[in-house]
Amino acid sequence: MTAATTITPTAPAAARIGALGKRFGERTVLDGIDLEIGAGEIVALVGRSGSGKSTLLRIIGGLDSAGAGEVFVDGRPTIVFQEPRLIPWQPVVRNVALGRPAPRNRRTDEHAARAVLAEVGLAARADAWPLTLSGGEAQRAALARALVTEPTLLLLDEPFGALDALTRLTMHTLLLGLHAERSFGVLLVTHDVLEAITLADRVLVLDDGRIAADVPIDLPRPRTAAAPEVSEYATRLLTLLGVSH
Repeated sequence: MTAATTITPTAPAAARIGALGKRFGERTVLDGIDLEIGAGEIVALVGRSGSGKSTLLRIIGGLDSAGAGEVFVDGRPTIVFQEPRLIPWQPVVRNVALGRPAPRNRRTDEHAARAVLAEVGLAARADAWPLTLSGGEAQRAALARALVTEPTLLLLDEPFGALDALTRLTMHTLLLGLHAERSFGVLLVTHDVLEAITLADRVLVLDDGRIAADVPIDLPRPRTAAAPEVSEYATRLLTLLGVSH
């Protein structure tokens, strides 16, 4: 297989992927993936464990190489993982400032970090140590570290999976508010179908290394899991995933 090459875009897009392939030994993980994420679009990616969701996200984010295909990302992609991955011996503001691109200036970087921490509701915790943060606060700090890079594409690898239900809903609201203000593209990997429907403009189902379905979510925001229309989408997606509802 040849290495991934770069596509020249023909229309505005946060990312464009063509015929992307990836193998681990004899196992094909991604098999000819074609995907476009529009500028300012939120796309959710669901699939069974081991279906290649995180691998695709890591390739788009530049953390892993593809075996074949084409990748174009307009601007700067940034990844937020399920674990906040904060450095425990650095205060929150310094952890966030580490997201700033080089060359770095401590005063300028910390000023930018404090501004973003205020955006995510953590201004009062800027000088706290990471181990004193709650799970939701730690994930807000991780999100701030991503936002301080001023990304055009935010790659989210199950960032809310370890949070309790109430904190997760709070983070959903925060993400949608930040997205409305900044208009970055989003690719969200999640196992939670309701989370995908609540947040995304489209939900993609990944199966056997291929995108098996592309489901637009034609519902106004805010969306709640209790709404009948959300339940209808959930039934459809669970059926596509081979899960009884």
